[in-house]
Amino acid sequence: MSYKIGLKLWSLNENYIAPAKELYECGKYDYIELYTVPNSLQMLPLWKNLAKDCGVKFAIHAPHFSSGLDFSNPNKQRYNLELCEQVKRYSGELEAVYTVFHPGIGGSINESVRQMKMVKNLKFAIENKPYIVPMDNGTAFCVGADFLSIKRILDEVGCEFCLDAGHALCSANYQGLNPYEYIAKLNELNPRIYHLSDNDENAKLDAHMHFGDGSIDLARVLKLLCGGEFLAIETIKDSKDNLDDFAKDCSILKLLIKNTK
Repeated sequence: MSYKIGLKLWSLNENYIAPAKELYECGKYDYIELYTVPNSLQMLPLWKNLAKDCGVKFAIHAPHFSSGLDFSNPNKQRYNLELCEQVKRYSGELEAVYTVFHPGIGGSINESVRQMKMVKNLKFAIENKPYIVPMDNGTAFCVGADFLSIKRILDEVGCEFCLDAGHALCSANYQGLNPYEYIAKLNELNPRIYHLSDNDENAKLDAHMHFGDGSIDLARVLKLLCGGEFLAIETIKDSKDNLDDFAKDCSILKLLIKNTK
């Protein structure tokens, strides 16, 4: 079991550039997965300079529903494709090792598939989702929240797969499935990329807790996540000034990986 370990940052996180450089040079992690906030292309030179300064590789996470990109909404097609062009800029100029999209929220899988097929000249992966997400007026259902939906997207769109273990656990709990068996089932779809964070083992809503703050059996999860190349840590950031919490999570993860070999 061997992964390239990723640090999750946002394109507006200029405040983390210095500590990210320091931790990379100390060998703490292998790459940065950068969430591209819409209309933030002015930040791209800063990230290119970081790559040039220390040699760190980048992956790209496209904007999702909370930032306005929703492939399942036919009324957003034009805006979705505009945001995809910004994603392509980030992915191309940073020579991204992968690019990830979410399928959408509240709409139909038919529409998500149709719009994702319109994204040209960009190799990307699609990420599985929790079954429901909180909204201002309650909750909404996610596209790509069950095994058959993800398989259909992979088959029809021809994209790669990013398996988010936390999302899978929440979806399984909502569906009344064993979460660990469900994670194992999703891993049959040959993900190249994994996302990992902690949560309440019985949760139906996503959280991004630090490793050890939740009750997920992370060692068991890691035994199920086999065959992929990249693993991005998606835990929260406690400070705007440093990445000490990420460094701790990274140490915990590496120890778990070592002990599950």
